[in-house]
Amino acid sequence: MRTSSNPVFRNLPKQQGGGYATFGSATAGASQAATFGQHPGTQAEPYTTQPAQRAMTIDDVVTKTGITLGVLSVTAIISYLYASANPSVAPALLIAGGLIGFGLVMFATFGRKMDNKFIVLAYAAAEGVFLGALSLVFTGESFGMSGGSALIGQAILGTFGVFFGMLIVYKTGAIRVTPRLTRMIVGALIGVVVLMLGNLVASFFMDGGFGLRDGGPIAIIFSLVCIGIAAFSFLLDFDQADQLIRAQAPEKAAWGVALGLTITLVWLYVEILRLLSYFQND
Repeated sequence: MRTSSNPVFRNLPKQQGGGYATFGSATAGASQAATFGQHPGTQAEPYTTQPAQRAMTIDDVVTKTGITLGVLSVTAIISYLYASANPSVAPALLIAGGLIGFGLVMFATFGRKMDNKFIVLAYAAAEGVFLGALSLVFTGESFGMSGGSALIGQAILGTFGVFFGMLIVYKTGAIRVTPRLTRMIVGALIGVVVLMLGNLVASFFMDGGFGLRDGGPIAIIFSLVCIGIAAFSFLLDFDQADQLIRAQAPEKAAWGVALGLTITLVWLYVEILRLLSYFQND
């Protein structure tokens, strides 16, 4: 059974028999099935829901993901503007937003609270504070950088360009989500995380650590690798969400899908912004 590289999706409710549900099945009682990227020959058993519950649809995923990204965007703008007026608070906002967001994701994942909309929206707010401050640190003159809002706009366009590009790839079946592909992406993700942690530890003992984040050629290559892994992670996320819908998971499970997609989008944005800042300040 395929599993996503995103821990949020791996811990979403599973259908009976051990498989996940898929992205594109009809709502209970609906007159027509809503299908998103359904692959030939793939079947999913119905998800067991309570009589009063409505099954999740693609509209639920789109709506809840939109709300989550809306909250993140508003708080990011506020954080960026506030930090721009008070550059000294940017590091505090960055650390606080990052730690709170990370803590909420861990709580949602291991506490199986991914479908709790309050936790999801709280994460979006915290991550917005983090991204607003981080964007200023990467582009603000107060931190010896350049590019400003233009660079941030390029990173946003690049992020959603990759997102929709991978969505098209998934829907057309240009790249099939197979167990082998899943293992490769998850393995690459684990490798990247280990390298990041190793670089962080090394930076305590030597200037720049292993050079993965110093803006040099190795750092550029590493950022490109991270962007590639994040992009392919969308395929796994789409596939897991697809399975949830086809097995008629409860409507509230769409909040977990929104959380998982938002986490991947945030990582992709950070990596693209970091890469652009290397060239801008070379």
